[in-house]
Amino acid sequence: MSEFALPDQEEYLNWKLPMVEIFETVEGEGTAAGYPTVFVRVFHCNLRCHWCDTPYSYAPAKPEFEATIGEIVERIREFDSRYICFTGGEPLIHGKKSAALLKAMAAIPEIVDIHIETNGAIDLEPFEHLRRSDADTGKKARYVMDYKLSASGERNRMIHSNFTHLQKQDEVKFVIANDEDFEEAKEVVRTEHRQAHVLFSPVWESMPPKRLVEKVLASKLSMVKVSLQLHKIIWHPDQRGV
Repeated sequence: MSEFALPDQEEYLNWKLPMVEIFETVEGEGTAAGYPTVFVRVFHCNLRCHWCDTPYSYAPAKPEFEATIGEIVERIREFDSRYICFTGGEPLIHGKKSAALLKAMAAIPEIVDIHIETNGAIDLEPFEHLRRSDADTGKKARYVMDYKLSASGERNRMIHSNFTHLQKQDEVKFVIANDEDFEEAKEVVRTEHRQAHVLFSPVWESMPPKRLVEKVLASKLSMVKVSLQLHKIIWHPDQRGV
């Protein structure tokens, strides 16, 4: 996929995106866990993972609202957080519009970190070009790429070339539902991983966190961070907007 050629800011700030929610809480997982964070959740996803915990972010559900990129930026600036979680659905599914929103968010002076929760089935090359060409985006934006394993039902959709775009500040996450997933994740890390933090996160219903920790230690995976979802510990697992 070629790079995105974005117009002047005056034009793309008027582009509209289907949205689910914008809210402030603490980041629940990954290397930014615990930091106050603005969640910017766009609508639509190209995958249908069996264990997905945000089915309200794609069809047959409907967007909660539409907003221009300018309106989204103004809403973000109402909060005090310096971190943004750009999520979905799949936040990069809107292509050029996703890139424009990413660039506009990176231009907010108060923001120091934008972590992009992408699903591994979107080509990162056009967005990587944006990180290389735009100073603010390059300094602030990083990927949290969720590599889908067999229990998700979507492993065959993964784009393995995306690993070449991950840098040391990025993250690659494996959501692990069973022993087969764990073995697959180990093999992917062995064969594909170059840079980026490696996170193993359990599907609590079928892979209790204690068991995942035991498996990580027994396999001597010293480079792996076991990542739990804090928001599901603090609040009810089905509660939204937290």
